[in-house]
Amino acid sequence: MPDVSYLLAALAVIMGVTFALRAVPFAVIAPLRSSALVHYLGAHMPVGIMLILAIYTLRDVSIAPASLVPAGVALAVTIGLHLWRSHALLSIVGGTATYMVLANWVFG
Repeated sequence: MPDVSYLLAALAVIMGVTFALRAVPFAVIAPLRSSALVHYLGAHMPVGIMLILAIYTLRDVSIAPASLVPAGVALAVTIGLHLWRSHALLSIVGGTATYMVLANWVFG
């Protein structure tokens, strides 16, 4: 069985690391709010992520109309919603819902 001083030292290290991990986000948030990089990423990452999702989704679409038409219409709806409202969540949900309806009920 380990010595009591060893256990207390380990417990102190565990408590220190836990406290630091909980305190660091509060200490780091103030400089990040004024960072130009964070503002740039906040403005441009949603569109970049949507582009990556679109490429990932469309890479396996075959030329058959049963899969090409729903994907194309959903892509157009996603782009249209994003240009209209500039709201990433609305665009993703609208495009996904359009694709699911067309792929499963219309061309299914």
